[in-house]
Amino acid sequence: MNRLFLLFNIICLTTVASAGDIIVNNGGNIHEALRQAREWRRLADPRCEGGIHIILQAGRYYMNEPLFIRPEDSGTPSSPTIIRGEEGAILCGDLMQRHTQLFPQEGMLPLSAFDTEHRTMTIPTPPKNVLKQKSIEMVVHQRWAIAILRVKEMKVQGEETVVSFLEPESRLEFEHPWPQPVIDGEKGNSSFLLRTTEQRDGIERLLTICGTEESPVSYLSFENITFEHTCWNRPLHQGHVTLQGGFPIIDAYKLRQEGLPWAASLENQAWIERPVAAVSVSWAHHVHFTGCHFRELGSTALDFVIGIADCTIRDNVFTDIGGTAILAGSFAESPLEVHRPYTHLAPLCQRLTIGGNTITGASAEDLGAVGIGCGYVRDVVISGNQVSHVNYSGICVGWGWTPLYTGMERNHITGNKVTDYARQLYDAGGIYTLSNQPGSTLRNNEISAPHPAPYATNDRAFHIYLDAETDGYTIEGNQCDGQPVGREQTGFNHPGGHLIFR
Repeated sequence: MNRLFLLFNIICLTTVASAGDIIVNNGGNIHEALRQAREWRRLADPRCEGGIHIILQAGRYYMNEPLFIRPEDSGTPSSPTIIRGEEGAILCGDLMQRHTQLFPQEGMLPLSAFDTEHRTMTIPTPPKNVLKQKSIEMVVHQRWAIAILRVKEMKVQGEETVVSFLEPESRLEFEHPWPQPVIDGEKGNSSFLLRTTEQRDGIERLLTICGTEESPVSYLSFENITFEHTCWNRPLHQGHVTLQGGFPIIDAYKLRQEGLPWAASLENQAWIERPVAAVSVSWAHHVHFTGCHFRELGSTALDFVIGIADCTIRDNVFTDIGGTAILAGSFAESPLEVHRPYTHLAPLCQRLTIGGNTITGASAEDLGAVGIGCGYVRDVVISGNQVSHVNYSGICVGWGWTPLYTGMERNHITGNKVTDYARQLYDAGGIYTLSNQPGSTLRNNEISAPHPAPYATNDRAFHIYLDAETDGYTIEGNQCDGQPVGREQTGFNHPGGHLIFR
């Protein structure tokens, strides 16, 4: 009797509606539906003809482990696998950890001192009730990034208090020079706040699509699905000190004698890791996300990591994203050192189209994350997207800080609308580029003026920022409030000699 009851429930929760359709009812098992489709393909079942549709009915599907899609789940050009949600189909994890700001009660205050020798920061003395709190974090504003540092000790010295921090973030914060807090900058000192964060780990990943170089995942689509609620656990255990764009440093230091063979003036070395993503895609081609909603996610929302070709991210909505909304391509993560001019990475993310997406409220947790971030990529088209309400840059393309040819080329940033950016951090651009990218274009974008960031220590925020060694771009037809965005509204940092302004 019990076995019959169990069988009845399985049939009710996952059913085959017609040839090629697998229906997952509210409360059903998506993993089982995927396994059913995999078996159809393995056995060459006639129901594969024309494609397999896994249809999620309206409801919340809690992912206590990520949905894992393998090469064996791939479709074919004539028989793709399409996972589609009815209106109200939600893949969800855990709510983001909550923060309670302690000092100041609102906003931020300037640091008094930053001591690299003793690895301390000096701040105005907080109230006694704050000094008694446990598990305090300090969030530090440092030009184009933030640091989240777990407090080890606070020593009160009258009106000022000297703060030290736990490892590993203390070493990284004080040994690596870029970025660090600014003292006596153009507009004063860098700012900070103290807070507590819920001390609990939660679900960080909802979906993993991962093939191999020899056997990639292919011909797969996700349509009309909401990805909602993930956590960001890293700062609870390691703090969070970033290089740029939300990428955590795992080792870094200042060179005693400047220079490396490919960069004579380089003064630092750094190794980074990739931020965790709610949805991660690696070694895949012809994988598409269309009409999906990504919301209330703790770190990166959607990440096309490596081994990517002929994929599209089109007509999706991203809201309240803790980190970057859309990330793509290698950023020379460890064991690679980030400043080397690698030539093998850009071909590992090519022919990606990011079009028609709406991004609002990215970088909500890591203020240094961005709306759309592409690293070593080529033949990428970023067109018709709307990016707004971000704390650093809106759309970023390029990595490496190098004038040398690395394979980054023919990238096109066209017809996007970027508004309300640089809300907290400067050294930013509505559209931001790095390094030599021959044959690339930056055309017909509408970019607002930068937001007046309240704690910026300089005025370096631009409609378009051509940062370190940017080259190879043709720039034309960009506007702000109907007026052309030309050289005067563009930031430069050692640009190359092959930029074309029209």
